[in-house]
Amino acid sequence: MRLKNANSLLTALTLWLSLTVVALPALFMSGQVAAQESSASDKKTRKVPTLRSKVYEQLSRAQNAADEQGDTAKAIEILKEVESKKDSMNSYERAMMYNFYGFIYYNDEQYENAIAAFESVVEQQPIPVKFEMTTLFSLAQIHLQQGNYADTIAFIKRWEELNSGETPVKAKVLKAQAYYQNKQYDEAQVQITSAIEDHEAEGMLPNEGWLILQRAVYYELKQPEKVKDVLIKMVKLFDEPKYWIQLAGMYGELGEERKQLAMMETAYQRGFIDSAGDIFNLAQLYYYHRAPYKGALLMQQAMEEGVLEENLRNLKFLGQSWSLAKEQDKAIPVMMQAAELSDDGQLDAQVAQILLNEQRWDEAIAAADRAIEKGGLRSPGMAHLIKGMALYNTGQYAVALNQLAEAEKHQRSRAMAQQWKQFVQNEKNSAEQLDASLNAG
Repeated sequence: MRLKNANSLLTALTLWLSLTVVALPALFMSGQVAAQESSASDKKTRKVPTLRSKVYEQLSRAQNAADEQGDTAKAIEILKEVESKKDSMNSYERAMMYNFYGFIYYNDEQYENAIAAFESVVEQQPIPVKFEMTTLFSLAQIHLQQGNYADTIAFIKRWEELNSGETPVKAKVLKAQAYYQNKQYDEAQVQITSAIEDHEAEGMLPNEGWLILQRAVYYELKQPEKVKDVLIKMVKLFDEPKYWIQLAGMYGELGEERKQLAMMETAYQRGFIDSAGDIFNLAQLYYYHRAPYKGALLMQQAMEEGVLEENLRNLKFLGQSWSLAKEQDKAIPVMMQAAELSDDGQLDAQVAQILLNEQRWDEAIAAADRAIEKGGLRSPGMAHLIKGMALYNTGQYAVALNQLAEAEKHQRSRAMAQQWKQFVQNEKNSAEQLDASLNAG
């Protein structure tokens, strides 16, 4: 069963931007560390120049000003002094200089400048392969953080071209995030599924954020069965209230309504359902699964606790639930309370019908009068018909016939009004004859 809020979790998924971004690696390394990372295999493919100590010392001064003194302006000033001599520097030294620029700009939250600096790093060639790969990966991450998803994809692809081993899980997740945000859902599905399978093959549990991303991707691909499967896994792994509610919603989407009710009822018993929306949804499920008494009790308690507002929608549904549960003494006051909040007479007409069935004739007449006075009725003749029937039962035959005549004017109530009109007329005639006989005697 589709409920009003059952899809809210899925709508939220399309707006979800809190994907876990892999932390920026420590690419902002000193020149000495970077030099050490040039492995023997790197040297066979690239002949990398040496970082001279005097250049490294100047770069270290800039790093010290930024890190220990917290003086970004001074750090940039030192780097500009170094940059003024870049024509005498080799490719590795220039790359390290731009790397320090990027580090300082990034920590100062000057992200556009940081991106430009790191892009300048990889333009300097030759540099150690691992240094270039680390910078490319970090550029992909920063672009993702800044919402530049196409750039993220481009840089991660450049990183893949240099990678000689198996693609690590973190790279697949990063690529999946970028594809998802760039609305390339098929590509995102391939990457995130592969990342999760690789991680599980190593005997490890998938990160919660990865499963959230996978669920979002399947939703965008309109694959609700797979959305459900991911949510089942999330319920088992994390046992979070929101995943129970979302899984129940997916069962509703798939038409598996009994499972939807079972999930919601279990979630309620475990204390996971405490919001007004979820309480109303569960009450609806009880109603449609022919358990209105449970739903009414749930709503009544929520109203008493102040969780569920006593507004028109909630009071109307509570009254209908009590009525379906054949608890008319509880339904009537709630329906009357709802009717007071309504601009039309529709609820007053429903109350009049219930009161008529309960043989509370005078109250039924009063409710029918309120309905007629307010107007806006889907079947105006029914209010007149109810009033006429109630008036008959109080012995007011002439007035009852007037109301039945009004009911006869409307198509939906005409046939019944005609039957009752004839019946009441006969009763009126019989009563008059009896009176006449008694008076004559």
